[in-house]
Amino acid sequence: MNRAIPPLDLGWLLMESPGGTTHVGALLLFKKPPGRRSLVREVVEAYRAYRPLPPFNYVPELVGAGAPHFREVESWDPHYHVAHLALPAQSSYEDLLRLVADLHEPMLDRHRPMFRCWLIDGVPGGRFAIYTKTHHSIIDGVSGLKKLYEGLSPSGEPSIPAPAFALGQPDPEPEHAPPALRKLTDAVRGALAEVGAINQISRTALRKALSAALGSHLEGSLPFVAGHAPTNAPLVQARGFATMSLPLEEMHTIGRQHGATLNDLAAAIVDHGLHTYLRETGQAYSHEFVAMCPVSLRDDGDSAVGTRVSAIFVRLGAPAAPMSERLRQVVHSVATAKKELGALSTDAAMAYSVALIALAGAGATTHLDRVGHPACNLVISNVPGATETRYLNGAELVGIFPVSALAASIGLNVTLSSYRDHMDFGFVANSAAISDVVALAEHTRRAYADIKADTRRSHAAALTHRSTTG
Repeated sequence: MNRAIPPLDLGWLLMESPGGTTHVGALLLFKKPPGRRSLVREVVEAYRAYRPLPPFNYVPELVGAGAPHFREVESWDPHYHVAHLALPAQSSYEDLLRLVADLHEPMLDRHRPMFRCWLIDGVPGGRFAIYTKTHHSIIDGVSGLKKLYEGLSPSGEPSIPAPAFALGQPDPEPEHAPPALRKLTDAVRGALAEVGAINQISRTALRKALSAALGSHLEGSLPFVAGHAPTNAPLVQARGFATMSLPLEEMHTIGRQHGATLNDLAAAIVDHGLHTYLRETGQAYSHEFVAMCPVSLRDDGDSAVGTRVSAIFVRLGAPAAPMSERLRQVVHSVATAKKELGALSTDAAMAYSVALIALAGAGATTHLDRVGHPACNLVISNVPGATETRYLNGAELVGIFPVSALAASIGLNVTLSSYRDHMDFGFVANSAAISDVVALAEHTRRAYADIKADTRRSHAAALTHRSTTG
């Protein structure tokens, strides 16, 4: 069976290069129960016994007869798609991070189903890991992470549920109109939606172009106005990967006390950590960064194939701003950009994404992004997680860290996802731009410690003031 490739998903395929890969992944960490030496081997054998279901059995066909489409394939190599590795004795957690970075680097083979996973034994602390990657054209972060959780068990009993690649898709809603009439109706509806979307986007773009020409300070969502930061160095294949976890409820509390969301706080500490890292490595950047923040357009229960996402482009804090002031600046920028995106219809927001991907891909392919403005300096994304503890063959999931894509000369992606009582961050970096991404993650952790200390001092001062004036 063939399936047409939607424009946004086609963009992920067309813009991909060996240095700018467009697959997304995750690192799952599990704690092994005592006395289960064969636990990982059991999972490997069980996974290899399953067969991929749509969209995990799709192969893209971009040239030849007809429009670009996905073709379902029956054949697959279970040993290629489900691999079993083990770290050498005395390995460190950093060795695991380096291995995941190496596995994340190469493009997926487009002549095979576009996913792979590795079960990695021997992780320090009596743990094992699963690293998995899937092409962005068949799944986005929200639906991908949801499937990973669905492939785990809520019980600590030694059971092995079907993995994400074997779960398939829900049945579509039944159609009552005749096929010919349905096609005509869909074509008319799609054409009207596209015209309305283009009108909405064009008006916004025209206002910003006029403001920029007049030298005004631009606000709202700001694609293609960023300066060339060190993170915009030409992409190479080499990747760096780091992780970080922070207490979830504490993050919410700090955010509330500053009138900020959890996403605002995450963006501010990443911004502060990045400026600090660049100063310490002799690459100080004297302007505000512009971050792309993806926004899911999926309704609750939407698990359709492909990508349903738009984005806002947020101006972050001043380079030398202290954490509290930086967070205030980020809150203002995010609110303004969200208001602008919220004024667009869903069709316009999707069209906006397609246009951005096309422009960014064209700029990267022709190298015009090296002389013009890049789309942004970095990507910061939050993918919804789970609150309940999950297990695999009796092993407890203790962390799940996104491992995201780098493309279009954007050399840093920080994606976070909540699990139980903590927020797990995954840092993916272009090694030509950031040679020590573990150090960057540590600077981000220190930025969080700074805003936490500032918040405590402010709260204590407010309490003292109330007690002396009460």
